[in-house]
Amino acid sequence: MDDVFRALADPTRRSLLDELFREDGQTLNALEARFPITRFGVMKHLKQLEEAGLIVTRRRGREKLHFLNPVPIRLIHDRWVSKYAEPWAAGLSEIKQELEKQMEKVFEIYIRTTPERLWEAITDPDIRAKYNFGAAANSDWKPGSRMELAAPLGDGVLGDGLLGDGLLGEGEIIEAEPPVRLVHTMTALWSEDVKREGASRVTWEIEPVRDSCRLTVTHDQLREGANDQIYGGWPMILSGLKTWLETGQLLTTPGSLMYSGA
Repeated sequence: MDDVFRALADPTRRSLLDELFREDGQTLNALEARFPITRFGVMKHLKQLEEAGLIVTRRRGREKLHFLNPVPIRLIHDRWVSKYAEPWAAGLSEIKQELEKQMEKVFEIYIRTTPERLWEAITDPDIRAKYNFGAAANSDWKPGSRMELAAPLGDGVLGDGLLGDGLLGEGEIIEAEPPVRLVHTMTALWSEDVKREGASRVTWEIEPVRDSCRLTVTHDQLREGANDQIYGGWPMILSGLKTWLETGQLLTTPGSLMYSGA
C-alpha cells in the first residue's frame, strides 16, 4: 500500500493513469506524445506505476501495451470505507462528478496552405479579425502571456445584451509551439450570460497533409450544458479562415461581420 500511495503522489503519474483510464492498452510512444517530458521520464513514471501494481503490461508483437489495473485502488477503498458507509460515499461521489462534469467540443478542417501561413493567420490580429467575427486576438503568444480578443469599438451597447467596450474575451497562453500547437484559456466577456461561464480552454493543432494542413480545434473544460454562444461560432470561424487562406476572400455572413463595423 505504501508503494501505491508513493506512486499516486506524483501528478504526472496520476495523469498517466487518467490517460489509460480514457484509453486502455496504449504504447509508450502514444503516452509519450501526450506529456511535455522526455521519453526516459515517461518510462521512469510507468516503471514506478508498474511496481506499485497500478498498471500491467502485455506484449503484442513488437509493441508493449500498458493497461490500468484498478485493483490496488479498490483495496485502499475497501480498507477505510465500510459496507454501511459505501452507499453514502458512492452517492456523494456521483453528485460531485455530475456537478463537475465537463464538456468537450472538437472541430476539424482541411485547408490548402502551409503550417507557417496557417499559424500566422491564427496569431496575427489583423488577419484574425478577417474571419473571427471582426475581432482581433492580441498577444505575444508566449507561455504565460495574456491574450485579448478585442473589437475596434468604443463605448456603447452592441445589441442583444452584448457589452460594447471592445474587449470580447481574455485568456492566458499555456503552450505555444509554432507552427504546430497553441493552447490558451478563454473567458468570454461579450455579455453577462457568457461571463458567468468562466474560463475554458482552446487547443489549436496543425498537421501538414501533402499540400494542405489539417487544423483541429479542441474547445474543452466547458461546463456541461454551457452557453452555446461560447463554442457555437467555431464552424463559421473555421470556414472563414479556410475561405480567406485559400481564396483571399471574406465570408459576408452576418455572424462573421458581427464586430467588424462593416
